[in-house]
Amino acid sequence: MKEIFELIEKEQIASLLFPGQDVLDELEERIKRKVDLERSLTLGNLEHTKIKIYFEDNTGRKLVDTTVWGLTDNGVILKQGVVIPIHRIYKCI
Repeated sequence: MKEIFELIEKEQIASLLFPGQDVLDELEERIKRKVDLERSLTLGNLEHTKIKIYFEDNTGRKLVDTTVWGLTDNGVILKQGVVIPIHRIYKCI
């Protein structure tokens, strides 16, 4: 992504606030995001591979390099139960 994202540690995520609206406008982008998150979950559980998650909280765009441990309909679960709402994620690679 060409935009500027602040790199943060996953431990900081628990203290962030997330607005209710989705950061992605297009349905196709949302579908791709979901597919990418499911792939990230598989990589995290089978190979413990870290991925980069690009997301936005109420103050700006953030980036975290971490392993995805779980996935619900609404959130991505990281180690120690830290959750990022899916609707606030731009992409993961």
